[in-house]
Amino acid sequence: MSFDDEPGHGGGAPGPGDDRFSTLGGTRQTRTRLPEGSGDSYGGTRRPPRNSRSLVMVVGVVVLLVAAIAFANRGGDSGASADGQNAKKPDGQSTAATGTKPVPGKQSGIASGFPQNEQGAQSAAVNYLVALGSDGMYSTNRRHEIVGTVYAPDVAAARQSDLDKAYSGKDFLTRIGLNPDGTAPAGQTFISRFNPVGSKADKFDGATATVSVWYSALFGMAGEGSKNPVSESWFTNTFQLKWTGGDWKITDFTQKDGPAPVGRDQAAAPAKDMSDAVEQYGGFTYAR
Repeated sequence: MSFDDEPGHGGGAPGPGDDRFSTLGGTRQTRTRLPEGSGDSYGGTRRPPRNSRSLVMVVGVVVLLVAAIAFANRGGDSGASADGQNAKKPDGQSTAATGTKPVPGKQSGIASGFPQNEQGAQSAAVNYLVALGSDGMYSTNRRHEIVGTVYAPDVAAARQSDLDKAYSGKDFLTRIGLNPDGTAPAGQTFISRFNPVGSKADKFDGATATVSVWYSALFGMAGEGSKNPVSESWFTNTFQLKWTGGDWKITDFTQKDGPAPVGRDQAAAPAKDMSDAVEQYGGFTYAR
């Protein structure tokens, strides 16, 4: 991984549980299976929702995370969402990869040095999203590095202050299962990872860009006895970017739920398998 938005991380920052954003939501992954007669558009019948207390708890925790991300961006220009008038209509190549290699440069471990074109703006937005959605946002020093890298200099200080307030709240950290210093309890692995599925440029004029990124989010605590098991949810973040200091930087962003796929019957992984997977499978440098 934003963050008002990153950790929210537009900024985005995690905030109080009663913030205006919904949830990081779904708890199940998907798999392909053959149609079973009449059913939903995915070719199978829907399973009735599970009204378990654990699901309610997970949803509550996810609300906190998304609210935190939104907190830091609150007060900024939230008119970033692309509407039908400003959005660029998709064409036949809108979902095709550009073939351009990811940038070789990095700043504070985050891809940097994106080209000043539409592809560069999309790549920047996707890589910044991943940073803002990472577990590094829960560490003060790492959070400051991330914010200083992905935000434009004229908004970074304000975003950092808001995010510090959101992420260091004792009640917030306790409710998601972390220690007061943002670390996971012994025997537990804290997981916060945003997984981009695609991006599109809603607007581009050379010096500024509006880019939307669709992604799934994994969030929760993996470990025996975890009260907040790792769950999956889907969101779309719309970033406002500007060209400054020879690179694309975030000035603001907004977030909305979905589009989310229909959940299927794939069994949830044991806690150890989930924590091992997150630790063993590294992230990517994303290019459009």
